[in-house]
Amino acid sequence: MNVRTTEPEPTHRIRARHTDTTVTVYQAYRPEIGAPAARTGRFPAAWKRDRMTWIKPSFLWMMYRCGWGAKEGQETVLAVEITREGFEWALRNACLSHYVRGVHDDMASWKRELRRAPTRVQWDPERDLHLAALPHRSLQLGLAGEAAARYADEWIVGIEDVTPLAADIHAAVRTGDLDRASALLPEERPYPIAEATLAHLRA
Repeated sequence: MNVRTTEPEPTHRIRARHTDTTVTVYQAYRPEIGAPAARTGRFPAAWKRDRMTWIKPSFLWMMYRCGWGAKEGQETVLAVEITREGFEWALRNACLSHYVRGVHDDMASWKRELRRAPTRVQWDPERDLHLAALPHRSLQLGLAGEAAARYADEWIVGIEDVTPLAADIHAAVRTGDLDRASALLPEERPYPIAEATLAHLRA
């Protein structure tokens, strides 16, 4: 008889819906931004490219952040498919959003790096279907300056409005049908990336 063993989930690992060439990240916007973005596949002029924008490979972390699309200003949930080339550029050029002893030489060097980096990384607790925190963490990428411009103008392959999907999953959770809710979730798998690319981003 074969006995299956379940390896513990690493604290820091990127989990995402991805193909050989793309990776899907999530954002939530007010309808005036989200609707035209989904319709045209590009963010409208009202999208502020001079502000930091945060992208999240975890669907459930996005649900936690936007309250299943119920929070004001986050009513439209978008699945944004971007190139893996762009995603990995963002990781290579990222800095942790907070100082970590042992990762950074000292506080001053971290601050210098933070000022220069076009991308910031946060690792926040992943969420379950009830949006409760899990022991392992989910990646968030904050894009500013050059990174935000590349995201909007070069990396996007497609944008889909997944607000109805969020509503369906939330409805299943509310009625206690967790099997259906789980079946509806986007399939997120470990993202294959060289360990060296993440070495400077371990929180």
